[in-house]
Amino acid sequence: MAKKQQGKLDEETLALLAWCAEVETHLVAAGATEAEAQEHIEEQAEWYTDQFFDGLTPEEAAKAALA
Repeated sequence: MAKKQQGKLDEETLALLAWCAEVETHLVAAGATEAEAQEHIEEQAEWYTDQFFDGLTPEEAAKAALA
């Protein structure tokens, strides 16, 4: 059995995190504070993950969240 590497994220997870960081910038541009945007993304992590895998752009996801 291969030993699990700790502290390393796979490429898909890294891409999702980068995507969420871009969503955050759009939420802040729409008037949220950085803390509010981060908290919202954390609270709605499953929804945002679905949007990522559905192929939405960060801008589209932010607009959908604000709708």
